[in-house]
Amino acid sequence: QVQLAESGGGLVQAGDSLRISCTVSGRTFSNLEMGWFRQAPGKEREFVVAIRWSGRTTNYADSVKGRFTTSRDNAKNTVYLEMNSLKPEDTAVYYCAATQSYSRFLRREYEYWGQGTQVTVSS
Repeated sequence: QVQLAESGGGLVQAGDSLRISCTVSGRTFSNLEMGWFRQAPGKEREFVVAIRWSGRTTNYADSVKGRFTTSRDNAKNTVYLEMNSLKPEDTAVYYCAATQSYSRFLRREYEYWGQGTQVTVSS
């Protein structure tokens, strides 16, 4: 069973930076394609970024492109999301997700999810 645990969320001010992490257990991490999603109050969950198993390929949502950066350390079974120039509209619960299937990765479909970490950006 794959388990994902996010950490590092918190309350920051607009313009600040924050890094959140997701540590994975239960599978060989380097076999997993990873993604980050977020869900704001009253809104549907939305895609943020995806990163392939090697870390060499990433795909960002337009809303975060140029501000957010994802990376992974396969030796630490961890994927990171560095968020810069945060805006109040970035306030959401952030989830990491994993899939072993490249075809599911392309469709942004993930079978494993973390519990989420709250990020709140005050204006």
